[in-house]
Formats: sequence, C-alpha cells, structure tokens
Amino acid sequence: MSPLIVSIAVFVAVTALIAAATSFLRSDSDTKIEDRLQVLTGNGPARTTKEASKSLLMQPLDAAPGIVEAILERFGKSKLLFQQADTSITPSQFGMITGGLAVAGVLLAGIAGLNVLLLPLAAGMLAAVPLMWLLWKRKRRLKAFAVQLPDALDLISRALRAGHSLAAGFDLVQKEMNEPICVEFGRVFEEQNLGLAMEEALEGLTERVPNLDLKFFSTAVILQRTTGGDLAEILDKIGYIVRERFKIYGQVQALTGEGRLSGIVLLALPPVLFVVVFRLNPGYIMMLFNDPMGTKMLVGAVIMQIFGALVIRKIINIKV
Repeated sequence: MSPLIVSIAVFVAVTALIAAATSFLRSDSDTKIEDRLQVLTGNGPARTTKEASKSLLMQPLDAAPGIVEAILERFGKSKLLFQQADTSITPSQFGMITGGLAVAGVLLAGIAGLNVLLLPLAAGMLAAVPLMWLLWKRKRRLKAFAVQLPDALDLISRALRAGHSLAAGFDLVQKEMNEPICVEFGRVFEEQNLGLAMEEALEGLTERVPNLDLKFFSTAVILQRTTGGDLAEILDKIGYIVRERFKIYGQVQALTGEGRLSGIVLLALPPVLFVVVFRLNPGYIMMLFNDPMGTKMLVGAVIMQIFGALVIRKIINIKV
C-alpha cells in the first residue's frame, strides 16, 4: 500500500478520534445549564442533592472538562490536589507540561549521547518535576494554614465574646488575616451567606484542608450548635492545645535533625556516585545494563534504596 494512502488514513482516523472525544466531553454543557436552572428554581429532579447543587453552583457554566479533567473525575478526589495547592494551572495544562518535559528529557538525553536504555529514566525524571512542584506547593500552603489556625481561633473567640455571631467571626478572619486561611474561612462565610448550612460549609472546609486541628474545630462548632455550650472557651482550649503541640513538634524536629541529615546523605550518595562513575568510565557502568546479572543487581539496588528510604522516614517522622 502506498505510504501516502497510509498517512491520509492515519490523519483521518486521528482527526475523527479527537472530534469524537471533544463532542463526548462537551455533550453535557447544555444539560449542565438546565440542571443549574433547576437547582436555582427549586424544581430539580430527585438526583439533585445538596452536594450536587453545591458543585453545580460553584462551577462556571462554560467550563467544559478537558480530557485530563475527565480522567481525574474517574479517580474521585484527585482534583482536590490542585485546589489544596491553590494553583491557577488546570489539570489539562498540567498534563501538557508534564508531557512536554518528558519529551524534552528524551531529546536532551539524546543530544547528550546517553544510552538508549537511559532515555526513559531521563524522561521520567523531568516529567516528575511538575508533580513534585505541585506537592511542594500543597505542603507549603497546608503548613502555612496550620500555623495561622491558632490565631484564627483566638480571633473568632474574641469576636464571640464581643457579641458577634460565628459567621461574623469567619468574616473577621477573612478581613484581618493573610492567605491561605483568609481565603478558606472567607469561602465558608460566603457559602453560608448564600444559604448553605454552616455544618455543610465546615464539612467542605475540612475536605479541602486535611488538618487534624481544623477537624477538632469543626466538630466543636457542630456539637455546640447542636447541644449548646460556651464556644469561645472551647476555641480557646483548642488554640492552646495547638500551640503546645507546635512546641513539642519543634523539639522533635530539633532532636531528629541529625537523623534527617544522615538520611539525605545516605539516599543521595548512590545516585551521585552512579552519575560520577558514568561520566568517568561509561563502560564500567554499562555492565549493569548489558549483563543479565548486572541488571538484577541494579533492580535489587533500587528496591533496597526505596526500602531504606521508607525505613529512615519511619524512624525520623514522629507524630505529635
């Protein structure tokens, strides 16, 4: 068969596949608008629950999911990672960046003259950079939220003692404190202002921010609204407990500093030596890839490295 005919057939098949995927992903845009109108008018069908109405009202009408978003929806709460990191990058853009870096890793490894067996490794290392950045940004934001939480609890407690409502305390945190806690507490205030129950707004907050102290706070608020009690005093005690736990955590970090540094050195030493020896004597290292016994030894070394990293992490990570 002529190569021209094969090329045309492949082009037509790929174009049809892209068109089918696009129409499939955009097919629910009209039904989404109808569901939104039914929620707002109160005439929604039986499947329109509170959770579904909240998600419908929070999504833009013209937000057609991309291929990556559709894939992430199959895995439950994977999109929470982007919300917790508070990044403007969409999952589709994230996937494109990851794929582009993987291709760039292959090209750079090829230009550098590395062995073909090392091309997947180079692609994987560069492709992992966006994910590592996303996890680092998420961790930094959650850590900043945890540090701000005791001050926010004190602010709400003082607002309650001054005669303000709990919602006004959330609004005060939104106006007086910095990100990220002002954004999250402000969202709770806006949600309950728009008619969502405070219990459901707090449940959404604990889902977006996986923090144990925040769960204590939400549980205390829900119990107080159900059974009564002095919420201001409860918040003061929670804030005191959080601050004391931070002190103990700081002491633990100081005592385990030597172990963490030793773990970093031990884990970084084999890859660094691998790169150095490969640059000095490539033939010596290539025996690990060309010889069957060398391949088994390399796989065993990687497995033992991962096992050692998990053991070191278990030793130095002490829960407080």
